[in-house]
Amino acid sequence: MQDQKHHLKPKSQITSVGDCKLEDCRNGLHNHSTSNLLKWCLVEDLYKSREPVPEMKAIYLMTPTAKCVDAFIADFKLKPKYKAAYVYFTDYCPDDLFNNMKLYCAKHIRVCKEISISFLPQEAQVFTCDNPGAFRSIYSPHSQDKRKTLETLADQLVTLCATLDEYPGVRYKKDTNMENAKCLAELVDEKLSKYYEMDDSGKKKGKTQAQLLILERGFDPVSPILHELTYQAMAYDLIAIESDTYKYKSKDGSEKEALLNEEDMLWVKLRHMHIAEKTVHLNLTEDCMNYFQKNVEKLCKAEQDLAVGSDVDGVKVKDPMRTLLPVLLHPYSIHDKIRAVLLYIFSLSGTSLPENLSKLIQHVKIEDEREYIENWKELGVPIISTPSFFSRKPNRRDRSHEEKYNLSRWTPVIKDVMEDAVENKLDTREWPHQSECPTAWNGSGAVSARQKHKASSQDDRRSGSRLIIFVIGGISHSEMRCAYEVTQAVKSCEVIIGSSHIVTPTSLLEDIKALSKGPMETFTIDERSNA
Repeated sequence: MQDQKHHLKPKSQITSVGDCKLEDCRNGLHNHSTSNLLKWCLVEDLYKSREPVPEMKAIYLMTPTAKCVDAFIADFKLKPKYKAAYVYFTDYCPDDLFNNMKLYCAKHIRVCKEISISFLPQEAQVFTCDNPGAFRSIYSPHSQDKRKTLETLADQLVTLCATLDEYPGVRYKKDTNMENAKCLAELVDEKLSKYYEMDDSGKKKGKTQAQLLILERGFDPVSPILHELTYQAMAYDLIAIESDTYKYKSKDGSEKEALLNEEDMLWVKLRHMHIAEKTVHLNLTEDCMNYFQKNVEKLCKAEQDLAVGSDVDGVKVKDPMRTLLPVLLHPYSIHDKIRAVLLYIFSLSGTSLPENLSKLIQHVKIEDEREYIENWKELGVPIISTPSFFSRKPNRRDRSHEEKYNLSRWTPVIKDVMEDAVENKLDTREWPHQSECPTAWNGSGAVSARQKHKASSQDDRRSGSRLIIFVIGGISHSEMRCAYEVTQAVKSCEVIIGSSHIVTPTSLLEDIKALSKGPMETFTIDERSNA
């Protein structure tokens, strides 16, 4: 093995692996996606005990951590498990780990490359950093690794930009109460600068016609809490979907499974449609409608009135408590009542007095679990309004001309941000530039001179610019949908959205509650459908 480490550019991909094994050591990696690419390869976990196959070569796809490298070395240190190793790191490998591999395994390694893919492509226009634990690390008042977590997220965002071959201008949402977006923007900009110091031709890479916007989960607490009635968001909220797998019984009573991913073209076509428009995907649709008719339908009107601030006729809600009270008196689930109470509090930008908050908590009967509501303050969301806690609701775009269903009037704030960014209308006082593009942003305008690469089928819908949005602390399925809607409407700009992880209302509430746990407590993350 040579001393020099090699960088595999994003456009270089493994297309044939021969009679190899793929050792997948990345926690949470969707093996079914990898195995679809390598259909005739055996995919195994690096950490598990495996039988030696000395006549076969092995491809190792792994994160550059001590745990992964130690496991790799163990495969070859005493008695080699495989004929040879082709090592691909998802990110930059620190010199100490690289030298350790070289010391013990040099003669067995045929290739060692860093391929900059330390993120998880969830959908065509959605990515995650596959790290639900980042929520607690960043927002818990007891956290001891916030800076380290932000550093890791920054590294992952750099690999995303490298994969997209973009060197974007970086902006962040300014917040008087929170500094995480500013900190992450600084880290990303610094790391991007170092990454793009030199390209293959020995020239420094210039900024591309792209923007990266960074903001915090607290910028819009409404969208991830609201009951959504579009297909994907509704299904993941109401149905037990784990690892993107929907389990159901067929007409003959047999158990069946359906994988909800990009390969199911019907799912891709339907996932952003309103539940009222669909007559196919019948089993999942019927399950959603059963929940809707039993519980959600009556809730939705109250939720929409609280979120939008007006009723279906456009009449302003003057007394939000009158809207909330029927929900509290009805035998809805505790989680549904918590969601309604939160929407009430968000509509007021916080209750006026602590005793008012206590009464709400008593109504929901969560006196011993107040954290579901109170811990939102750790995200910079006011729960009790105080003079020292500055909070200003964002100015919303006028959507009165748009056709909407009565129970789906709310539009996620992120869609306003996307459209304003594309139209170059973001206020620089609220969205400071950490670094700017070399030319004026033209998300909705002409194609820049740089964008002359051959377009793939995925690129057909965009002719030039790219907007990347990263939300610290999780994104909801309704916000994911907005990326597709804006891209489809604008066409000259592709919008990509990502976060540390994808949240459902239930998973977000549990994350919020867990923020109170002390640093010495064991914190485990349950399996999630959006991992």
